[in-house]
Amino acid sequence: MNTLIVIDQPPYGNWAGREALDMAFSLSAFDQSVSMLFMGAGVNWLRKNQETGEIAQKSVEKNLCAAPIFGVETLYADAAACAQYGLTLEDMVAGVALAQSSAELLQQHTHTAFAG
Repeated sequence: MNTLIVIDQPPYGNWAGREALDMAFSLSAFDQSVSMLFMGAGVNWLRKNQETGEIAQKSVEKNLCAAPIFGVETLYADAAACAQYGLTLEDMVAGVALAQSSAELLQQHTHTAFAG
């Protein structure tokens, strides 16, 4: 069984994405195969050097950098959304793979969970 967790919400403003990240870490802790796909505004989760002082929230960057340590297999970024938000691989945390076809990626996983 392999699970793909999809985040299409921006990293700040609601807790749905953080809860999805917690779910990914929890599944991985129980030796489940988990990957994450960031689509739409969700690709902004992957942006390096996020400044969050003005909104009084912790940056999600450290959490994402820890994903491999927790056992999350792959962090995918939807290529079309990255283009829309002006993100390149150099702008994102290390280890992100670009997904050219999100539909194909969804079909490759047994279970899919959407944040939000």
